[in-house]
Amino acid sequence: MGVRVVGPMQWLILPALAAIAGTVLLATPIHLFGLSLPEPILPLALAFAWPLIRPSVLAPLILLALGLFLDVFWYAPLGLWPLSLLAVYGTVLAARSLLAGQENLMLFAWYAACVIVAFFLAYMIVSLAAGNAPSLLALFWQIVPTLALFPVAAWMIEYFDDGDVRFR
Repeated sequence: MGVRVVGPMQWLILPALAAIAGTVLLATPIHLFGLSLPEPILPLALAFAWPLIRPSVLAPLILLALGLFLDVFWYAPLGLWPLSLLAVYGTVLAARSLLAGQENLMLFAWYAACVIVAFFLAYMIVSLAAGNAPSLLALFWQIVPTLALFPVAAWMIEYFDDGDVRFR
């Protein structure tokens, strides 16, 4: 039986490019029945999954670049999304030994907590930068589709975790 070697291109670069493409695609001004497309923070799923798959030096750098892309793309204060993404990455990396081998329900609880903390941090930064608080309803409608991305993070953890036996 051959060994399946998973390199950084498969578990870092391609998902990051997919997150950029998804962000651009979901930002298109399409309205169906008066509703627009959801705008989840796609890189949050990556920030949660990557430290559980394998700690890497490249992952925080890619998250920094993805966060800066989000800031420029959505005209947010520079540093808003890199700080939020790296906070999630650091939290999950610190709790990696607790989360390794957990069931998906426990991983979802951690994912939900990380998403809420990331959005709380972003909400506070935007409130301080703008001088007034953003809409809580708009925040809620951005958190919900981001939480719905958990199956993507769970699939990445399951698929790439056993991808390279050299790291066992």
